[in-house]
Amino acid sequence: MKILMVCLGNICRSPMAEGIMRSKINKYKLDAEVDSAGFESFHTGDAPDFRAVRVMKQHGIDISRQQSRLFRKSDFDTFDLIYVMDSGNYQDVHSVAVSKDQMNKVDYILNAISPGSNTAVPDPYYGGDDGFERTYHLLDKATEKIAIELINGGQ
Repeated sequence: MKILMVCLGNICRSPMAEGIMRSKINKYKLDAEVDSAGFESFHTGDAPDFRAVRVMKQHGIDISRQQSRLFRKSDFDTFDLIYVMDSGNYQDVHSVAVSKDQMNKVDYILNAISPGSNTAVPDPYYGGDDGFERTYHLLDKATEKIAIELINGGQ
């Protein structure tokens, strides 16, 4: 199973989701891979936001070596599941998709814990550390649910 996490700049939410999902993959010894990408080229090649790195480190997860990259059309071929953080990300992914089969791989990550809600993961970039902490907890709950579904043969 190959999973892609997507947000706008690939420096806050999606690298956090990637790091947390990777920790679940290791914890449960899942046969899975995870990556993250974004749509804003301004941050391409950058490490995650220092606040995301700090909050993740407080939870025992190191994302400091990740680098932002752009979403590619080929990601639809590479990944089985593509999780977006908000409606803007969903629209960005949709604008690149060329088939319904490709879009069937895409879902809002928080639908894992609130099915069909299409709830956004709040973007913590313009706030303080508390926003990054809140983002961590939301993503931790969602990735735990995703991991359990993978264990149970779901998805």
